[in-house]
Amino acid sequence: MKIYSRITGTGSYLPPRRLTNADLVAELAEQGVESSDEWIVERTGIRARHFVDAGVNSSDLALMASRQALEAAGVDAKDIDLIIVGTSTPDMVFPSTACILQSKLGAKGGPAFDVQAVCSGFIYALTLADSLIRSGSAKKALVVGAEVFSRILDFKDRTTCVLFGDGAGAVVLEASSTPGILSTDIHADGSYSDILCVPGHVCGGQVLGDPLLRMDGQAVFKLAVGVLDEAARAVLAKAGKTEADVDWLIPHQANIRIMQSTARKLKLPMEKVVVTVDQHGNTSAASIPLALDTAVRSGQVKPGQTLLLEAVGGGFTWGAVLLNL
Repeated sequence: MKIYSRITGTGSYLPPRRLTNADLVAELAEQGVESSDEWIVERTGIRARHFVDAGVNSSDLALMASRQALEAAGVDAKDIDLIIVGTSTPDMVFPSTACILQSKLGAKGGPAFDVQAVCSGFIYALTLADSLIRSGSAKKALVVGAEVFSRILDFKDRTTCVLFGDGAGAVVLEASSTPGILSTDIHADGSYSDILCVPGHVCGGQVLGDPLLRMDGQAVFKLAVGVLDEAARAVLAKAGKTEADVDWLIPHQANIRIMQSTARKLKLPMEKVVVTVDQHGNTSAASIPLALDTAVRSGQVKPGQTLLLEAVGGGFTWGAVLLNL
């Protein structure tokens, strides 16, 4: 019998501290940085985001999202035999956030590891989990995106600090006799590594270089729209589907302009696009599972529908997943 993988449960978590644009603008003003709600909304579509408090790490957010996903799937944590966490903001250099999450869940024994593909992290992680389930190496996987980007933002750079937020999203992916994930497509081009990066590292107990996020917004926008379109068309072609078969596009929630451009290229109306960037900001690897869970729990996305997930991130990385929920 051929083995497939299906999403059987979704979950998400946002830290309690919510900052509207007005809240953030007020905090920036105290540091002599000018911005406004109108400026942020016009360029990004973002109206609010969530930040963690001191002492809260990616694994803490991942734990809350994972518990929701496990409950939704009706799966006990002890039955999970694979954990993959997409994150660019791990709790520590090592061990992986996935191993820390595994311990917190009490789900020891199966492999647990992080995927570092920045905003494409969840797409990469889902692709890997799908492959491991199809090969018979795992039966019940927990796939998570979790980020605390507030820790790596330069709050003197208004072009980047207004974009990002913290949060986590998770799915339970199980072996199935019927297709759930229909096709995947992931890529990278390291020659663009300098247009979105955190160019610092730890050496000898000190931070060398710049430990804060740097981005060439125009270069990222130009590249993102093109590669997202390519990845979307690739997964549709692999599955023998067309744009007309897509019930919902759930893109990485980076910027409303990128999302609108992507939908336009695919000839999909914005009514078929799940949008949470206005309330969550860009939560990097967490953004797609956060948006998916939000849409599932609100009844917007329903079982049996065909979903197109896609993301682009620093690396430069990008990819897409087509699935039946």
